[in-house]
Amino acid sequence: MTDTAGRQGDARPGEDEGGAVEALHQADVALSAEAGRLREHPVVEALGTASEISDQPPAFALAGLALAGGLASGHPALAEAGARALAALYLATRTKAAIKSVVVRTRPYKLLEEGEYELGVNGPDERDYNSFPSGHTADAFAAARAIGRVAPGANGPLLGLAALIGLVQVPRATHHLTDVLAGALVGLGAEAVVNAAFSALPPDLVESARSRIAAPRGPQARRDG
Repeated sequence: MTDTAGRQGDARPGEDEGGAVEALHQADVALSAEAGRLREHPVVEALGTASEISDQPPAFALAGLALAGGLASGHPALAEAGARALAALYLATRTKAAIKSVVVRTRPYKLLEEGEYELGVNGPDERDYNSFPSGHTADAFAAARAIGRVAPGANGPLLGLAALIGLVQVPRATHHLTDVLAGALVGLGAEAVVNAAFSALPPDLVESARSRIAAPRGPQARRDG
């Protein structure tokens, strides 16, 4: 029996698991280094620019516009979608910010440009070192699922768009793939909490709110009166 075989035979389960985790980690970083070479490709740049719609300011602004537009135009579904999205975005943003403040991970572009990579806890709380998890992905999935609750037919396309927003961060060299996956879980988890809160509201209260939003306004209300 060779020495290698002997070591494999004596390995403990925990050591095997640790080795597997490290192998996945190395593969994740290697993928970032390889995919990041495409960061200046026109398609990647275009998709990356488009993905900024899920950054905090535009995401919150769009959700707020949906809520305000629904209230002003008398469309309860639009108002609910906006309210759900705002709440889900808020919770997702707070969650990812809490994680980023503790977990230190170098962004792929810093690895590619400076050859520096760090993974740990309680280090620099700066943009270059807060790659985990992906906030763009968290916000995209939180908003997509929130809107999909109100418009089930759009759920699949919206989640597909959220996945594209997340995945393009890898060749864009702003996030590692595991950052994206973690961001998706943060977003979906935040929305699930918000959905549970909405579902716990008394049905009579919900119907009353919808009726008030849909009630005629202005000249139409006076004519109907």
